[in-house]
Amino acid sequence: MLFRKRSRPRVCVIGLDGVPHDLLRRLADDGVMPATAGLLGGGHLRRMTVSLPEISAVSWSSFMTGANPGTHGIFGFTDLKPQSYELRFPSFRDLAAPTFWDRLGQDGRRCVVINQPATYPAREIPGVLISGFVAIDLRKAVYPPARLAPLERMGYRIDVDFSTVEDLLATLAPTLAARERAVDYLWEGEDWDYFQVVITGTDRLHHLLWDAGAQTDHPHHQAFLDYYRAVDGVIGRLRERFERLTGDPGGLFLLSDHGFGGITREVRLNAWLREHGYLEYAKAEPASVADLGPATRAFALDPGRIYLNRGGRFPRGTVDDDEAPRLKAELQAALKDLEYDGQPVLREVFDAADIYAGPLVQRGPDLVCLAHRGFDLKGSVKHREVFAHSRFQGMHTWDDAFFWSASPVKDDLNIADLAEIVCAPLAR
Repeated sequence: MLFRKRSRPRVCVIGLDGVPHDLLRRLADDGVMPATAGLLGGGHLRRMTVSLPEISAVSWSSFMTGANPGTHGIFGFTDLKPQSYELRFPSFRDLAAPTFWDRLGQDGRRCVVINQPATYPAREIPGVLISGFVAIDLRKAVYPPARLAPLERMGYRIDVDFSTVEDLLATLAPTLAARERAVDYLWEGEDWDYFQVVITGTDRLHHLLWDAGAQTDHPHHQAFLDYYRAVDGVIGRLRERFERLTGDPGGLFLLSDHGFGGITREVRLNAWLREHGYLEYAKAEPASVADLGPATRAFALDPGRIYLNRGGRFPRGTVDDDEAPRLKAELQAALKDLEYDGQPVLREVFDAADIYAGPLVQRGPDLVCLAHRGFDLKGSVKHREVFAHSRFQGMHTWDDAFFWSASPVKDDLNIADLAEIVCAPLAR
């Protein structure tokens, strides 16, 4: 059923997962993304910081709630079960703060949200939601369920296959095309006030083929540029549709959830903690942090979260509350001395109490590490070497995500600021 669009304020948000500010600027300036260049020339592009840690599950949760992890409760792709060392995958049900789509619904606004990471399984929102990564079953990724069958018929794809470069390159274009078919279907089939689509193929491309973007002699350089040309086409068509519908570009926004950069070395924090006497394992071949030994005082989870093995929080806790401040300070000082080939590895080691605020701070890590460019932090327990080569070429970065709007915005943006900004046109 087609709805007649009424003349009223509307918002359209385009998310480009993992696209750094400088790459977007360069591709626009070089003519690879002419539609995007037109937007940048007529609006305001800002470099933006994101969540700590700088991963999609946390950053997108901060975007959709306007809150930090201490309030929304998502600290990583994995987390620990309460009073346990057992890992679990937080889901959309674990988000402890309302999304701004919920708040818009309370004001009678209708939302369409396509391929939003960290929203699986899909739950009711005031409109339509199609979950993105880490959605594994389309049947559980669509609300309302009546929208599932049309999406299946159009061959909708949740994500690309990036298990190998060949699989990635084979699935980038069809996944993007299916995403745009869903945009077409819901743009016309819903009487929406807020419309959002997230493109995640950019993040996958960067993980496996980051070097191809800048190296003109790279065998996949042209494929890298071709994908961005295709993404630019989607942006251009959405801009035209939005301006035809509203006559006002002020409700159009573009953003990324984190930046990206190349990898020099993978850094295994648990190997460092073990090497320096803060961690031991009860097994010769540990499988997870559940195999920690009784003398462990600290351990790490991906990507750079460090937990003190606190008594009262963990079953085999060894650190009491009086000792915790001294141990945190000791770890911060020692970790900031970590070097590779004379280069400092860590830009900062934050006390979580200084960067998180809200009722759920105590559920999170004690320390959060931020690496210098090129050092990809990992929480693996299966290796003794601190430094290693990575199977990836690209890694997430914290301070070079981007945000674009037609209207001026402040310079010191963080992704948690955007909920208020993108909703502002609907409050007029």
